[in-house]
Amino acid sequence: MKKSIDVLILEDEKLNSDRVERLLSEIRKDVKVVGVLPSIKKSVEWFAINKDPDLVLMDVKLADGSSFDIFDQVDIGSPVVFTTAYDEYAIKAFKYKSVDYLLKPVDKEELASALLKFDSMSQKSHLGKPVIEELIAQVRPKKYRNRFLIPHRDTYKKVDVADIAFIHSFESTSYIYLFSGEKMSVPQTLESLEQELNPDIFFRVNRQYIVHMDSIESVQDHFNGKLKLIIGNNKEGGIMISRTKAPLFKAWLEY
Repeated sequence: MKKSIDVLILEDEKLNSDRVERLLSEIRKDVKVVGVLPSIKKSVEWFAINKDPDLVLMDVKLADGSSFDIFDQVDIGSPVVFTTAYDEYAIKAFKYKSVDYLLKPVDKEELASALLKFDSMSQKSHLGKPVIEELIAQVRPKKYRNRFLIPHRDTYKKVDVADIAFIHSFESTSYIYLFSGEKMSVPQTLESLEQELNPDIFFRVNRQYIVHMDSIESVQDHFNGKLKLIIGNNKEGGIMISRTKAPLFKAWLEY
């Protein structure tokens, strides 16, 4: 029968790791800390030569980047309790997947509760890598397109997203307009393009247009709560934004 619970701590701030170690010793006498690692590099090296611990306490942000990147480099079969100041959406995802989370500074009662959850999980089944990967996919910041490779005449043209002023859908075809004034068609719908572009920079103003923030020259009040958007290089005139979408657009522009 196993006499101790082997716990690995991934934490780059010594004050935090010392606190967690102290709390663990106060809460459970059967916990054995097998290592304290401050970085992705050290963690990958450790997992490469050691068997999986019973439990990992993992800070989301380590000295050299996101701890999620560790899972891309080594296989980890251990249950993970994240310590984090992550946003509410991520925290809900952790909880939904039965991987506990602790907000820093770690609270003794919350840590004790996490260990009880670990006990319960251990009695039922081990949390494997597929579940961890699904969790990471939910909380890892989404990567957006940086460029497109677009068929253009007899060749392909590389178009950086930063050069796109706006995108216009007309008669079932999407057209990209560059800040330089160049226009070209792209074999994607406006819906799929919207999903691939960073929403901090691009906004779907209506069913026909996606605009880059830097292309906006002016925003005019229109009747019935609508807005009229003037953007550079648009020879079609102003772009209308509905009364429903106008508050969302204003909030996006002010952010």
